[in-house]
Amino acid sequence: MGPTMNPSAPRRRPAAAACTGILLGGLALLASCSERTARAKAGPPGGGGVPVTAATVAQREVPVQLRAIGNVQAISTVTIKSQVDGQVLRVHFEEGQSVRKGDVLFTLDLAPFEATLRQAEAVLARDTAQLLQAEAALSQSEAGALQAEANVARDVAQLENAKVQERRYKGLIDDGAISSEQYDTVHTTALALEATVQADKAAVANAKAAIQAAQATVANAKASIKADQAVVDNARIQLGYATIRAPMEGRTGNLLVHPGSAVKARDDQGAMVVINQIQPIYVAFAVPERNLGDIKKYLAEGSVKVEAIPPRQEADPARGELTFVNNTVDASTGTIQLKASFGNADNRLWPGQFLNVVLTLTTEPNAVVIPSQAIQTAQQGPYVFVIKPDLTVETRAVEVGRTVGADAVIQKGLAAGERVVASGQVRLVPGARVEIRPSPPAAAAEGKAG
Repeated sequence: MGPTMNPSAPRRRPAAAACTGILLGGLALLASCSERTARAKAGPPGGGGVPVTAATVAQREVPVQLRAIGNVQAISTVTIKSQVDGQVLRVHFEEGQSVRKGDVLFTLDLAPFEATLRQAEAVLARDTAQLLQAEAALSQSEAGALQAEANVARDVAQLENAKVQERRYKGLIDDGAISSEQYDTVHTTALALEATVQADKAAVANAKAAIQAAQATVANAKASIKADQAVVDNARIQLGYATIRAPMEGRTGNLLVHPGSAVKARDDQGAMVVINQIQPIYVAFAVPERNLGDIKKYLAEGSVKVEAIPPRQEADPARGELTFVNNTVDASTGTIQLKASFGNADNRLWPGQFLNVVLTLTTEPNAVVIPSQAIQTAQQGPYVFVIKPDLTVETRAVEVGRTVGADAVIQKGLAAGERVVASGQVRLVPGARVEIRPSPPAAAAEGKAG
């Protein structure tokens, strides 16, 4: 038998060749990296180092700030509506005009309201005259009653005297001292006086009844006058409502009615104009709930400053104070709503506007600061290139606390006075030599490089 062939033998050669190729490629890549590292350390052709800009690690006070997007809101918004039915006679302002509290905004047609007021005043005058007549009648009834009571007293006295005389004459006639005719005269006089007294008492009763009737008439007249006065007062109020005034200081919006327009009292769709109070004004914004404790702490210690930065006005922010912290955290977003008040004397802030907000809680003293652009990122975390005295660089891991504008606060890894590469890091490797060049503007770069 001939030799037995192994079918797998031919397959080993390509696999071995592939492994050899990978090994050679890795060696070539390693050699290339080593060559680039060597070139970086040696610097660019012709001598010198890698051109970079440098910054000196500074130590200074840095504000502790929170940044957010804010929305400008009016302190108060009032929709002007008519309180009476009527027709707009005149508009006293222009759209977008600033108005003060009490300024006349609209005048309705006054004629119907003035006519109603005149009619109510006429009814009041009539009932007032009737009251005067009733009071006069009451006075007469009271005088009549007094006279009747006086008559009763007089006639009762005369009756008593007549009865005394009658008793005396009765004794005389029994003794035969006087005639019967004389006694009859005295007796008749007493009877007449009794009748007169009864008539006087009836007159007193009639006078008292007249007084009660007059008092009822006076009371009714007074009640009518009160009702008439209420009608007059209401007519005057309605007339006053025909002149519509600004309830507060603010700025008017779109004019929604014009002269000749009919308006209805308290119509849900009857807005005439909307006034926004914009001096002062609110800026509302939200921050993560983890900051709530610090905000409450510094707010309890004093005022917390807030800056509002309208678009393209970073150099000149509006300055205000934190005045409101919502009483609940928004569970859907994990944020707490805040509001800051701004004087807004120059009307830079406008309701509905979105802008950047910076809330300054406190100031951190002796913070280590470098430009944010000096920080590089690797898998192990952030690092910087530190420039050594011999103008070579080394990488150093840093712990970044926060950023403040264009600067970063370093918690760990750098010391004040050290120099770091601010730009040009792309060609650097540890140990590379650098050539420090000024960055525009030159004066600022030289100040950083020290």
